[in-house]
Amino acid sequence: MNAPETMTIQEVADTLGVHYMTAYRYVRQGRLPATRRGAEWRIRPSDVAALTTTVRRGSARTDADGEALERRMLAGDSQGAWWLLQSHLGGGPDPSGVLTEMVVPALRSIGERWASGEVSVAEEHRATAVAQRVIGHLGMQFGRRGKDRGTVALAAPSGDLHVLPVAIAADLLRWRGFDVVELGGNAPPGAIGEAVADEPRLLAVGIVSTVGGHDDEVALSASSVRAAVPGIPVFIGGGAVSSEAHARALGADEWTGPGSNAAAETVERIAESTGLRSHRRVS
Repeated sequence: MNAPETMTIQEVADTLGVHYMTAYRYVRQGRLPATRRGAEWRIRPSDVAALTTTVRRGSARTDADGEALERRMLAGDSQGAWWLLQSHLGGGPDPSGVLTEMVVPALRSIGERWASGEVSVAEEHRATAVAQRVIGHLGMQFGRRGKDRGTVALAAPSGDLHVLPVAIAADLLRWRGFDVVELGGNAPPGAIGEAVADEPRLLAVGIVSTVGGHDDEVALSASSVRAAVPGIPVFIGGGAVSSEAHARALGADEWTGPGSNAAAETVERIAESTGLRSHRRVS
């Protein structure tokens, strides 16, 4: 089989064994030469091969420090966790890389260990409190100067108190240059519609549902958005939404699955398809 002439960012991520956002960051930083073709970046395999050795060295350190971060979160050590993340911010990765390569995997691992009984309820709550603090610190670094790419609104539905999935998706969107109306968890349907009704450059509205049993609230939120801003795409995701058919039954135009990065990719596609003209932000 002949080698491909070029690769997509997802193919690069799979080849390197890294998160999609990490490969995307290599392109944005100029570490990985790429050419834009329509809505996609294309990369030569030879450039990917040249980057492989460096990436493997960095991944080994990230894996080790990710385990250390998890231990500090379970111990409730906010200061130690933030110090560890700062050491990576000063050594190459940008905030999106630290978030997707360290914080998100640690949260996922802790959630799985809690579900299996390996981690206690008290430890899980301590870890969540630490995560809220460090994600808040990281979030202050996600604003990007330059072109305004439009606005996205994000919320968890009424009854879903989980704010971290919303915060993570919001930060990844900000890093890509979008403005975000972040409504957090337990947002009443009417409040979501009210928040977006007067947004002149609104691109899309996302509803993040991570707790089962709130389908009615998700559907009401989607209906509220459609009544307030007809024609604006609604995307629904999170661990409580099992499939595209499930999301569409709740009123979604797009299903983003459980991952935060899929929400960012969905908004990228929407931005490309609408052709919303960018303009310089006023600082």
